Amino acid sequence: MTASIIVSASAEPADREIIASGIRAFNESRAGPIEASALAVLLKNDTGETVGGLWGRTSFGWLFVELLFVPEALRGQGHGLGLLQAAEDAAKARNCHSVWLDTFDFQAVGFYERLGYRQFGLLEKYPREHSRRFFCKSL
Repeated sequence: MTASIIVSASAEPADREIIASGIRAFNESRAGPIEASALAVLLKNDTGETVGGLWGRTSFGWLFVELLFVPEALRGQGHGLGLLQAAEDAAKARNCHSVWLDTFDFQAVGFYERLGYRQFGLLEKYPREHSRRFFCKSL
């Protein structure tokens, strides 16, 4: 078998799937079934329109919170806490033992710390003069 390396900014979704399926197969051969499942907790306005929420997934006994957004006009009213608690409850129902997420230093560091999350990683100068912080919490 021969191969060549190609750099592309416009690869196809099928190309990504080949890479992802290879990683999944390898990981499952070492760590057991991934049992990945998407998780969405939506914040709706009075007309039923989604205005924010939490987007994540569970796998290997962990909840990963990929996105958490509350519109500025609704902040400070407990919606962020409600979204995160609902996601944690759903993760527990899926037999997850922990949750992890990341945030920029100008976003919600204090919010997560108040809820018992502890920082386990830091990526400095991302972006520029800021940092990206990684948090986890046992459920």
